[in-house]
Amino acid sequence: METARRAADIEPFRVMAILARARALQAEGRDIVHMEVGEPDFPTPEPIVEAGIAALRAGHTHYTPALGLPALREAIAGYYGERHDVDVSPGRVAVTTGASGALLLVMAALFDPGDEVLLADPGYPCNRHFARVVEARGVGVPLGPESAFQLTAELVARHWGPRTRGVLVANPGNPTGTLIAAAELAAIREVARARGGWLIVDEIYHELIYDRVEPSAAVLGDDVIVINSFSKYFLMTGWRLGWLLAPEALIPAIDRLAQNLFLAPPTVAQHAALAALQPDTRPLLEARKTELGMRRDLLLPELSRLGFDLPVAPQGAFYVYAGIARFGLDSEALAEKLLLEADVAITPGTDFGGHDARRHVRFAYTTSAERIRAALARIESALKPLING
Repeated sequence: METARRAADIEPFRVMAILARARALQAEGRDIVHMEVGEPDFPTPEPIVEAGIAALRAGHTHYTPALGLPALREAIAGYYGERHDVDVSPGRVAVTTGASGALLLVMAALFDPGDEVLLADPGYPCNRHFARVVEARGVGVPLGPESAFQLTAELVARHWGPRTRGVLVANPGNPTGTLIAAAELAAIREVARARGGWLIVDEIYHELIYDRVEPSAAVLGDDVIVINSFSKYFLMTGWRLGWLLAPEALIPAIDRLAQNLFLAPPTVAQHAALAALQPDTRPLLEARKTELGMRRDLLLPELSRLGFDLPVAPQGAFYVYAGIARFGLDSEALAEKLLLEADVAITPGTDFGGHDARRHVRFAYTTSAERIRAALARIESALKPLING
């Protein structure tokens, strides 16, 4: 029996396969440094954990409304007022089962079969698969260092076709950690708006911008759809909770879809998220952010010294997208070599699209500075024959 064509069209998420293989090697006694998966090594902060435990003890184990707890929707709306000085109605907020749930709901609500949505290439691989699941098509726009691996208004206008109905950007981006400047993002919104299309902005790494302050895309207007998550900055990956902002006119459709696809977001996670948004929790989160920034500043010059090409420094997230032309191997072969010979797990560029993907790899600085130093020493030893040869 064959699967549906859509299932066959969904490519494996390579980083998860690499993670599984690395863990299997660990089980055999190998000491693997994990720089492949986009999950911070920090535990969820104690106030958030305690709020989850308290919710369990209080019996909060039943379904919530499909759009989430009213108190959490209000708290998320308040977050935009506090952090970005923009008035967001709780009626525009939908709490979701991770940012992945938000992205799937948005794709299902906006795009019909055959519609196209413009995406960055390189970019987060699941985005094109979310489009495929709803019988739409993700169209990757080839990007390079000249645009900081990010879409621009000019590129969006150039690639907008007769079936294009929207553009999805990530700010900061994955795998590159680079940013779209506020003025450029506003220009992209105008291109989409003039063509009757949607701008969707994935901001799951937005609180992890290290050297500058950028406004949320929510300031551009309530016609911009914003995706966010409690996973990255709030250190709640396994709690599986995210949210979206959408025009209020779109919320009933998202509500119907959420009822049918997910019933409701995880109840315990929602109660914990209320604590994540409390002012007392922020210093704990900011301390972790500072540590991530220090790891970036450790990793970048050392990768450059070892011969990796870094034309654009990441300004946010926790990734480095590095060129590997000097080593004479494609990205999958280099990732294989480092895993087997150096006990360092990284992600090949082929996980993130097709454009120049075999000439890049992604490093995630989601492990301690001590482990990063160990990884760099191992990488140098493994690559020395390639460099000297």
